[in-house]
Amino acid sequence: MESPSPSPSRPSTQTPAAALREDCWSEDATHTLIEAWGDRYLDLNRGNLRQRHWQEVAAAVNARHATSASSKSFRSDIQCKNRIDTLKKKYKIEKAKATAACVSAWPFFASLDSLLGSSFPKPSTAAPRRNTPPWNLSTPIPVGPRTHKRPAPSPAVDSSFRRNFTAAAEGGDGSDSPSKEEKEVEKIGYRELAQAIERFGEIYERVEGAKQKQMMELEKQRMQFTKDLECHRMQLLLETQVQLQKIKRARRQCQNGYS
Repeated sequence: MESPSPSPSRPSTQTPAAALREDCWSEDATHTLIEAWGDRYLDLNRGNLRQRHWQEVAAAVNARHATSASSKSFRSDIQCKNRIDTLKKKYKIEKAKATAACVSAWPFFASLDSLLGSSFPKPSTAAPRRNTPPWNLSTPIPVGPRTHKRPAPSPAVDSSFRRNFTAAAEGGDGSDSPSKEEKEVEKIGYRELAQAIERFGEIYERVEGAKQKQMMELEKQRMQFTKDLECHRMQLLLETQVQLQKIKRARRQCQNGYS
């Protein structure tokens, strides 16, 4: 009797893509992950989570969505961290595309925007600048006829200009030379200025001398105070030693009296 031939094994229905996506996240699990991570993210003042924080996040996700530690829905702390990093990158892209009139339809955008909205700049809503000129360069610009002529200078102005120009060419400036009275006034002004500077120097010298004298007086007082303090300290030290000697002497006398 021939033994029955073994039935052919059924081929696996799991595709390679499905095998690679065994750690794919469901929408509910992702919401739970964002909620658990967001609580600790805010507690740390929007700082980075450490390993123990990620372990707490993984425990919160597994408590809701994993039936056992060996199930495919069980998540480790590394898987949770990688999933959050992926969500951040996706959120950055959605944030750049979102505008005031068009809100992202991504199911996790609102949750992440409440946590990361202040960390990413808002997209610019300003209208793009146009580089076209404000007018058409091909259109000719009308120019009126030039009918105005430069007015001719009057004879008085022309003769004055000629006279000043001639005086300047000969070494003068076209004006009258200062009189003797003006020179005397100028000398007096210079003399008064020199006297004022000299008085200022004398006042400055007296002030500096008084300042130096005051500094020397303060230094003498400081030295005298230091000397008096040292003398007082030595006097207290001597008085203390004398008192100690008296106490020792009295103690010896008492001991000799008892003996």
